[in-house]
Amino acid sequence: MAVRGAVLVSVVALGLVVGGLWWWAVLRLALVPEHSGVVEGAVAASGWGLSLLPVHATAARRATRASRRPRWDGISDPS
Repeated sequence: MAVRGAVLVSVVALGLVVGGLWWWAVLRLALVPEHSGVVEGAVAASGWGLSLLPVHATAARRATRASRRPRWDGISDPS
């Protein structure tokens, strides 16, 4: 259990750091574009590109025999 918590904390910390860097790059590009460089542009563009990935898409599961069977939960009529 302790290992799972440590991993979760480190993943959240990494996400906050990366998110902070992305916001820094975007705000720097928006507020002072004459002082922004290639690094800020690359960080901002890569973060925007990652947002276009369809992370909600997953492979379809095969239906099992139990899921094809009609269910009766005791609340409604099974017919």
